[in-house]
Amino acid sequence: MEATDGDSFILKDDHNHNYRSSRSSKVSLDSRAVPQAVCGPVLMGEEPETQRGKVWTVDLGGADSSSDSSEASETDCTALTATAEGKFALDSTPKLLLNALTLEDYRKNHWPNLEKAIDRLLLHNPTEHISVSYAQIYSYVYKCVCQQHSELLYNDLTAKIANHLQQVSTSLQASPPEFLIENFNIAYTQYAASLQCIVPVFMYLNKFYIESKLNRDLREDLMKLFADHVAEKHVNELMPLLITANSMPFHVQPSTMAGVVKGLYSLRPEWALLAPSLFSGFIPQINPPALESLLPDYAAHDQKLQLELSMKGFPRGDQSRKRANDDS
Repeated sequence: MEATDGDSFILKDDHNHNYRSSRSSKVSLDSRAVPQAVCGPVLMGEEPETQRGKVWTVDLGGADSSSDSSEASETDCTALTATAEGKFALDSTPKLLLNALTLEDYRKNHWPNLEKAIDRLLLHNPTEHISVSYAQIYSYVYKCVCQQHSELLYNDLTAKIANHLQQVSTSLQASPPEFLIENFNIAYTQYAASLQCIVPVFMYLNKFYIESKLNRDLREDLMKLFADHVAEKHVNELMPLLITANSMPFHVQPSTMAGVVKGLYSLRPEWALLAPSLFSGFIPQINPPALESLLPDYAAHDQKLQLELSMKGFPRGDQSRKRANDDS
């Protein structure tokens, strides 16, 4: 749909994304502000002003509605509404003013820009302070959802991340066994850090498509991808390495051990059944509650453990300094 000079189209969203359009006179831009997910230096675009409680409309007079429109004009295609109290709310009925988003526009402009941002987030070093201003990227997501491309956007997003995770799994397969625990921990930590920025950018997709129509959550879906494409393929090799490392103090850094074991448990709690004694050392209350009838067995187990530690050279301490009992 093309906008003639001096005219613009107002689209009203009724939560089901059924739009009504009407002509109105030429309007001016009230605000170019778009909510952003802050994760650290600006990656792309300029920093928008953070304003709330305003309706954002865009002047379409003389604007180019083709797929070759500039990135700045795409940013202008974002509009949000406010509640009666003037607070920001995604679930309030938005009043939009934007050009129609064709499938060609999505493929040539919107998705490539989103894909570049996802690549930057997935591949960055977690030790680096990288954060992204998502004024423009958020507007792409918002417009895709409003223009009935939610399913397509969700499928592209999950396919993109699944492909990345397959490459991560291939890299771990080439890792020597003595470095597998540490490399797995690095991969898991980096992926979890990336999701802290990716999920907020797609929060509109999450709220109005994944939660409302699929009855799921975006972060849970993306973590499941890591479990399916990475963790599941290496868990059988990781378990014996973790058990061996746990029996040799400081063979692997305690923080790395804790990160891997807790990560596996968060991905799939049933994996704790593969090594209950290992997981019980890092996950509280994972073992069944103690029974009074088994107290003698618990005591015998403790005595056996103390004996084994003593035979391995761990002293019990200087017993001569123990304070004698004084009954006087």
